[in-house]
Amino acid sequence: QVQLVESGGGLVQPGGSLRLSCAASGSIFSSYTMGWFRQAPGKLREAVAGIDGGGSTNYADSVKGRFTISRDNVKNTVYLQMSSLKPEDTAVYYCNAARWTGSELENYWGQGTQVTVSS
Repeated sequence: QVQLVESGGGLVQPGGSLRLSCAASGSIFSSYTMGWFRQAPGKLREAVAGIDGGGSTNYADSVKGRFTISRDNVKNTVYLQMSSLKPEDTAVYYCNAARWTGSELENYWGQGTQVTVSS
């Protein structure tokens, strides 16, 4: 079992920055691929960024060059640094932890944190 707790959301003006954090507990953090997803009102949840245990990253095209995902395997925390924020980045952001055990996919979600980009 993995418990995920996000923090760092809030209201920011267009062009501003925010850093989201996701603290994990309950299992071997470094064995999980960690990801950030977001869901805007009336839209499906979408992947934003992911980072595997070795530090390899992937980003959605819509956030490339603006968002940076990182992890600290000592603090069991994954971060999402968001810069040059746009109103269309407004959404609830969710942290995800996933790993394949060999027989099943373990998949965990945090409760979400609201990010609102507005002037």
